Amino acid sequence: MSEAQEKPHRRRRKRPERFVDLQVHTTFSDGTLTPTEVVKLAAAAKLKAVAITDHDTIDGVPEALAQGTRSRIEVIPGVEIGAACETGTIDLLGYYVDIASPTLESRLRWLRELREERNPLIIAKLQDLGVDIAYDQVIEAANGSAVGRSHIARVLVEKGFATDINEAFSRYLCRSAPAYVPREGPPSSQVIEVIRDAGGVPVLAHPDMIGVGLGDDLDLLVARLVCEGLLGVEVMCSGYDTAVTSTLTRLAEKHNILTSGGSGFHGDPGSDIEIGIGKGELRVPYRFAESLREASRSVRRKAVELAPG
Repeated sequence: MSEAQEKPHRRRRKRPERFVDLQVHTTFSDGTLTPTEVVKLAAAAKLKAVAITDHDTIDGVPEALAQGTRSRIEVIPGVEIGAACETGTIDLLGYYVDIASPTLESRLRWLRELREERNPLIIAKLQDLGVDIAYDQVIEAANGSAVGRSHIARVLVEKGFATDINEAFSRYLCRSAPAYVPREGPPSSQVIEVIRDAGGVPVLAHPDMIGVGLGDDLDLLVARLVCEGLLGVEVMCSGYDTAVTSTLTRLAEKHNILTSGGSGFHGDPGSDIEIGIGKGELRVPYRFAESLREASRSVRRKAVELAPG
């Protein structure tokens, strides 16, 4: 018997699957935890990576990156931007964006200014409904970050007009509620272009919340967005069951785009959404982040190839 035959066969240990959270918000938009606190929480949850995707701002990313180095967890620079399309408004996530991009920062600054014009209109509608809150209280709740509907919702809860954030939205602030004010924003094609110009990967966020269902209308919308340069769709979110995830995964495969997933964690007190696991069922594989990172490299290579001179 040869020496090789005498050695016992050793099975390779299977590497344990690693998980990520690709949609998390901080105090720089409508989250309640600082970027440092969010990254520490992600590391404590044993995540391999976490994406900081604040609304219309990348200002919290440098702090998160610094903490990521200390906590030995990958931090993905990201952003979530509202956009207009034929169905109304959608949210687009940008992953691996270049936070030093002056074009991205100037566009985000403009979007924050639009939001500042919208918020007082929401407060006025609430007051017409007999809800006694003032815009100054909302600004105080935002604590220096860009004011959004989540801050209004928190004030509604604090003053007893809703039991929690979800009720505040469903009763007053969501699209079908009486205090809703339509959001102005640039067309989806422009947002996609801005994300890609910053080296990022544009991904359609929480498609179930667009209001077109998960069937043919969503299929048509995604097809149009892909023509504009969309590169992915969120298929795993807090509250999604396996049927929804399977439907959205098939949609991504049909259009040959990437998949993403995240909890939408904001850190709201009393919320049942936790970082990395959502409502307990969420497990976003690290391969999603790896594919997005490679797509970002491809976007940047193409930009260099197309650059004049």
